[in-house]
Amino acid sequence: MNNQHIKYGSLALLLAATLSACGGGGGSPGTPGGSGGTGNGGTPAVPAAPTVGVSLVSATGAASTALSGATPLTVRALVLDANKQPVPNALVTFTTAADLAVFAPGAGTALTDASGTASITMRVASLAAGGAGTVTASATVAGTAVTSTANYSVNATALTFSALRLEPASINAYDSSRISVDLLANGAKYTGQVNVNFTSACVAAGKATLAAVVATNNGTAETVYRDQGCGNNDTITVTADGVTTPATGSLVIAQPGAASVQLVEALPTDKSIVIRGQGGINRTETATLRFRVFDLFNRPLANKEVRFFIEPEGLVNLNKSIDRTDQNGEVITTVNSGTVPTSFRVRAVLPGTASGNGADISTTSDSIVVTTGLPVQRAFSLSVTQGNVDGWSFDSGPVTPAATVNVLLADAFGNPVADGTPVVFQTNMGAIGSADKGGCTTVNGGCSVPFRTQAPRVAIPNTPATPCNTGPGATSDTTRRGVATICASTTDGANTQFAKTTITFSDADVANVYLDNATRPATTMPIDLGSANANESKVFTLKLTDLNDNPLPAGTTISVSGAVNATGVEVIPETVPSIFVTGGTGAVGSSHTITVAATGEKPCTTSSATTFNVRATTPRGKITSIPFKLAFTCSRP
Repeated sequence: MNNQHIKYGSLALLLAATLSACGGGGGSPGTPGGSGGTGNGGTPAVPAAPTVGVSLVSATGAASTALSGATPLTVRALVLDANKQPVPNALVTFTTAADLAVFAPGAGTALTDASGTASITMRVASLAAGGAGTVTASATVAGTAVTSTANYSVNATALTFSALRLEPASINAYDSSRISVDLLANGAKYTGQVNVNFTSACVAAGKATLAAVVATNNGTAETVYRDQGCGNNDTITVTADGVTTPATGSLVIAQPGAASVQLVEALPTDKSIVIRGQGGINRTETATLRFRVFDLFNRPLANKEVRFFIEPEGLVNLNKSIDRTDQNGEVITTVNSGTVPTSFRVRAVLPGTASGNGADISTTSDSIVVTTGLPVQRAFSLSVTQGNVDGWSFDSGPVTPAATVNVLLADAFGNPVADGTPVVFQTNMGAIGSADKGGCTTVNGGCSVPFRTQAPRVAIPNTPATPCNTGPGATSDTTRRGVATICASTTDGANTQFAKTTITFSDADVANVYLDNATRPATTMPIDLGSANANESKVFTLKLTDLNDNPLPAGTTISVSGAVNATGVEVIPETVPSIFVTGGTGAVGSSHTITVAATGEKPCTTSSATTFNVRATTPRGKITSIPFKLAFTCSRP
């Protein structure tokens, strides 16, 4: 029986606890379908729930709702469970209008401590922000989301600068100064971090260094100014967002001293000008000289006086004797030529730079020459790479020229004429020059043009008319068949200088053979060399010409082939050289000495008949064979 009483008593207590947890245990009946009420018609009871409370305090811990750039607020959230007990380690999320305020840390979250409190710092979104806002704290306790809010006001923060501090305020060239300024809010240092801008004219010109942007540290922005040759007083200006009036300060900077002056450039680059009135293509009567002044740190020095002197004096005209250096440390002077050829130098001097008993700092230019610069007849040189070309019946074509014609020009002092001097070429046979022009322009006093073999191959006397065959000093062109006359000419503006040369259009076939300096060619083939002692070599000379009695093409090889009863063959020279035919009549060919020897033992015991061919092979491979015969005898003289 006692055990039953205990069992039923425990069950009663369990039911009573269950009813209490469900809000039961008396009251009104509740809503329809409910499980009961108070039984006496009273108001239903509100279930207990977790809560979160929000409060705002200043940096001193006092309650405050005023937020500004100078006065951040701390937002505190107290989280309690349903039994009104602190909830530790709960995650609280804080939110507010982003244009009014921001949180630190930026995530806007914090955990409650043992007392159930989570704290976060709230600052103004910008110094210009203003208005009123609401901060919300949210948390979840035992699966239940709870929130709470607090209102605050935002006042725009007015920031100002203190006076700019320069320590020291006066420096020597290339020294440094510490620049600092305080950022103030309502007269006190503003502890929020703000980017401060530092600028100056010398920094912008690259003549000083300074940190462009510096973040404040405990309300102060500080940087170091280092001179790089400014040479003037410099004004430093400090600005920042939210600060209406900039801070400025003047730094006194000593001008650096001059250490050297150097020649930078001389024009013309070949340091040569012409006599007054001579002119000429690409030539000038004026020399321009540019100097640069450097300070002790080898940097260009601006606004420095430089004086110029001519050495020796009197032969040329100095156009500017004094100048001041520009921002690059440079000065320029010019010199005009006189009426006589000479050479001179320009000295640049920095007045007032002497130390002790020494002279002022100075430098001297390279020597500049005054010449005529114009081509003269006696220095007009014309040459051809090959005087006898394979061209009588062969066109060399537009790609590979038959020869190259070269011209060299110099002035009265033997100096190459100016680059770009034009030279005109003309020919009465074949073609000369290129498709875009019939001549060339000089580089370093010379130039070249290609010559090709083509029609016409028969010259008309003195056609075309050229400076070489008309006018003062001209001579008639050659009228020799197969020989072209080439004329090259230029002018100094008043006189024409010219020169001419020839190129022979040689045929590829041997037409005439002159034996041992004969005046007439051999007509009977094979050519009979007579007899010779078999104990000795036979030496004879051949002069070979083409159908116009002109040389064979240069480079033609001469050899002996098909020798019978002959040995020890030698041909000197083995090739036809470049031969220039100037005109006139008579045979003009290449001469070759040929040596042949009898075969067999020496002294010989029997006579023998020898035959062989002299072969001429042109560079194009055209072959002409000339037969010879010779009797070797054993007779003694």
